[in-house]
Amino acid sequence: ILGMFSELKFPVPWGHVAAKAWGPSEGHPVLCLHGWLDNANTFDKLIPLLPRDCYYVAMDFSGHGLSSHRPAGSPYHFLDYVTDVRRVAAALQWRRFTLMGHSMGGSVAGMFCFLYPEMVDKLILLENLGFLLAPEDTEAWLKSERMVIDRLLSLEAKQQIPKARSPEAALQRLLEANRHLTAEGGAILLQRGATETPAGLVYNRDMRVRTQSRESFTVEQCVKLLQKIQDRVLIIVAAQDGLLVPHKLDSRNHFVKALREAFESTLKEHIQLVEVPGSHFVHLNEPKVVSGIISNFLTAQNTRARL
Repeated sequence: ILGMFSELKFPVPWGHVAAKAWGPSEGHPVLCLHGWLDNANTFDKLIPLLPRDCYYVAMDFSGHGLSSHRPAGSPYHFLDYVTDVRRVAAALQWRRFTLMGHSMGGSVAGMFCFLYPEMVDKLILLENLGFLLAPEDTEAWLKSERMVIDRLLSLEAKQQIPKARSPEAALQRLLEANRHLTAEGGAILLQRGATETPAGLVYNRDMRVRTQSRESFTVEQCVKLLQKIQDRVLIIVAAQDGLLVPHKLDSRNHFVKALREAFESTLKEHIQLVEVPGSHFVHLNEPKVVSGIISNFLTAQNTRARL
């Protein structure tokens, strides 16, 4: 039964990467990647609705969920998350598998796919276009990189003890920070995202995760890379209240808008981009909205696919 899962731990030099798995271990491998500050539980509602002959492994990135925090003094570079994926694939002895990523996990999945195209048979992106897009100008980029270093040093100087909260307060804080989450979805993430202590619940995530340094691309680079893996990509965008809704992009990020336009003009025939009703966490809040689309993509034998 896909509702049943097992816990996994993969040794790494600084501790372990945690994961949970559903389905038969001999089934087609699917690696699932969560979003920033989330954890593997983000897939709890979706995976039981997907094809039962696949083996789904949802990992916690370092500094998230039940995975170890990175060593003292280390920032969280975006490529480190990509390396986490490579480590887990090696530990599982997977030579070729499907990648499914939500939000930041989609960017990690996209980058992994570009670096190791021979290892990925299909790519599923939930509320993500597969990239972290470059800031609009050089000064903005310099400012963001400087902020990463300053934040890291500031956190080290404070050496704060993680704050303990009551279960209600911990959930409330999570919901305030994620307006797209329902109370049920927040509670599911909190099960893996916090630890009970005598003083109350303490979030598991490493505060340094907020100092993440990004690897980013221009629109032209994005299109060129997507053309290399076309015919095996499914992108699901929440059209009502997601983070990539076209009419909301004008003021926020013209790069995302430009990339959407590139999808329409250059890549439309080769990449499935599906808009669904819902918000950024549609896969967790209303999994039935996306489960059929994902299931069809997982089981389809696309003759055009360059596999």
